[in-house]
Amino acid sequence: MRVHDLTPAPGSTRRAKRVARGTAGKGGKTAGRGTKGQRARNTVRRGFEGGQMPLKQRVPKLKGFNNPFRVEYQAVNLHTLADLAEAGETTVTPDVLVARGLVRKGAFVKVLARGELTAAVEVHAHAASKAAADAIAAAGGTLTLIELPFRAEGKAGRPPVQGNQFANR
Repeated sequence: MRVHDLTPAPGSTRRAKRVARGTAGKGGKTAGRGTKGQRARNTVRRGFEGGQMPLKQRVPKLKGFNNPFRVEYQAVNLHTLADLAEAGETTVTPDVLVARGLVRKGAFVKVLARGELTAAVEVHAHAASKAAADAIAAAGGTLTLIELPFRAEGKAGRPPVQGNQFANR
C-alpha cells in the first residue's frame, strides 16, 4: 500500500449541505435559520450572552502590578568563573561571557556564589552577591561593578529599595 492508495472509508465523508440556493430545495429561503431575529441575520458576535454581563467582564482581574524599574540580571556563578580561569581567562567581562555563549548579548550580569573559585580572576559585572564578592576577594581576584546605562528611580526621586547593596546605580 502506498500513500496515493489511501482513501477515507466509504460513507465517512459527505459533501457540505448547500443552503440558501432558492426555494426549490430543502434549506432554501431562510436556510435553516428560522424566521427573523438576531441569529437569523448573522449578527451575534463572539462572546455575546444575550445582554447578560459577559464572562470575560464578570471574572475578577489579576491583582498586582508590573514594576517599571525592575532590572533583569543574568546569573553567572563562581563555578563558571572557575571554569573560565582554568581555560586561561584572567579577566572576565560581559563581552567574554557573550563570546563563550554563557549570557545573552546586552544582558546585565550578576555574579552569584554557587561553587568555588580558587584562581585569581578580575571580574567586571553589573552586580554581585555579598558572598560572591567575598569569594572573589578571598581567591585574590578583584570585582569591578559596571554602572548600568540608566538610573532607576522610585517614588519622589529616591532610588528604589535594593536587595543588593553591591548594585552600582
